[in-house]
Amino acid sequence: MSYFNFMTRILILLAALLPLVVASPALAGKKHIIKFATLAPEGSSWMKSMRKLSDKIKKATDGNVAFRFYPGGVSGDEKDVIRKMRIGQLHGAGFTGVGLGQILPEVRVLDLPFLFDSDEEIQHVYGKMDAYFKDLYEKKGYVLLGWVPVGWVHFFSQQPIHTVDDLRQSKPWMWEGDPLVEQVYKGLGVQPIPLSITDVLLSLQTGMVNTVYSSTQGALALQWFTKVKHVTRLRMGYATGGVLISKKKFDKLPQSYQDAVKKIGDECLQELVELIQKDNLKAHKVLEGNDVKWVALPDEKEKARFQEAGGIARKNLAGKYFPAELLDQVLNHLKEFRH
Repeated sequence: MSYFNFMTRILILLAALLPLVVASPALAGKKHIIKFATLAPEGSSWMKSMRKLSDKIKKATDGNVAFRFYPGGVSGDEKDVIRKMRIGQLHGAGFTGVGLGQILPEVRVLDLPFLFDSDEEIQHVYGKMDAYFKDLYEKKGYVLLGWVPVGWVHFFSQQPIHTVDDLRQSKPWMWEGDPLVEQVYKGLGVQPIPLSITDVLLSLQTGMVNTVYSSTQGALALQWFTKVKHVTRLRMGYATGGVLISKKKFDKLPQSYQDAVKKIGDECLQELVELIQKDNLKAHKVLEGNDVKWVALPDEKEKARFQEAGGIARKNLAGKYFPAELLDQVLNHLKEFRH
């Protein structure tokens, strides 16, 4: 057989096989798996919503974009998750303000103690600041898919916390590496015990700490409510949260897939915000049903002592952890809404 005849047969064979290759479902589009971590446990509203998000994105991309979840803190604390995202072991995560702040410190301006008075104020300020923070996260190498605030934060304790002095006499936990709470406790004259969030439950069991802070739903999801007897009505602050995806991973998706992820992510995360607000209210009744009693401050004077510490924290953090101009911007948005 001549070389010409041989090559002709090869070309004819390739031409016959080409339609099969193009039509093959396995090769029709590249599969993209987004490895996603969260502290939220399986079965929680958080995870149910994220699985719904994943299913919708999978359908919209013909099965070519899917999420693989690592819930319940199995990937470690948020600082561990960030490290794994930076080296590509993980591609996305749901973060509290602590994790968001380790990547972009100025975002913690939204977590400042005693900043907000209502859910409506929060929605207004987040809406005003959304584009600003999305741009900053992109410069850091992340896509901010959306905000998922954790909720109003309260003290949970084994002994009732009525006053600043009660808090000083307790053994309060502080999330290791959280400058906001560190500054508040400093203003209150409190000596906290810094620990990773994944070590809190065991530390409550052993008595290493006896006072923690969390949203009501967070205390249920993390099982902390099983080791405390009281929750203080005082709102320490409103804890932010959000979903980030590595820009390096996101940029590998075709443009149509990127658009689908952003659109569906925005819709599902907005629904989740409303669901978390409802869950936090439901959690109040669950706590009461488990003999966790609500504790009130004795008077406005005592409340003012806590708020004063919040003011000291703002002063100490402004210009160091976030620009003073950014705090002014947030305060102006609040003033605008209140008037």
